[in-house]
Amino acid sequence: MSLSPTYAPIPFDRQGRRGPFVVLEGVSGVGKSTLAGILAERLGGASLHTLTAPHVDWSEQAANQLRPLPQFAFYLSGLLHVSDRVRRALTGGPLIADRYTSSVVACHAAAHGIDTAGVSRLLEPFRSYLTVPDHTFYLRCSESALRERMRSKRDLKKDDTDLFEVPGRLKQLLKNFESEAAADSTAIILDTDHATPNELASQITARLEAKCLTRSTPGL
Repeated sequence: MSLSPTYAPIPFDRQGRRGPFVVLEGVSGVGKSTLAGILAERLGGASLHTLTAPHVDWSEQAANQLRPLPQFAFYLSGLLHVSDRVRRALTGGPLIADRYTSSVVACHAAAHGIDTAGVSRLLEPFRSYLTVPDHTFYLRCSESALRERMRSKRDLKKDDTDLFEVPGRLKQLLKNFESEAAADSTAIILDTDHATPNELASQITARLEAKCLTRSTPGL
């Protein structure tokens, strides 16, 4: 989509970036928030969650009161706003996002019983506005491990409980994230069952360091 200057994203000089843009994706409870905090500390950067304020304060009402299309428009608005925040944050250092585009698609599709391709078509005209991650790490775990993690999670939300209370929700979300990862050129799959958050952070930082070395080595 060609945007008029009024609707174009804020100017962004890639050479002015001071670190990578890393996204963590996966179902609720898989460990994204914990890992985002560890990575931000190790990389000397920042982390944020999609959605951010002000949208996060309205998300429950949007989920409960809006029909599917206006609800999608709400989450799209939040995603565009997050992308603006990402561009600004990257001038100060690395940024780790807990959820991004794939979560909007996968979760909206699962909640309304539609396929991810249909949601992606709605999103497509706006993709040129969205900052592209350097890496998107899709975190996976078994259902038994997820249930165990949920038992120790302190801030359970409706999205968390719906995973097990809504018939077929977890299975559909896992399928949706697999579809998103398969179509994502920045995707890297990480299995988390037998790894601590610190071990996962080490795997991710090693990949980031390897990519940085490849870019800086002539002939590679």
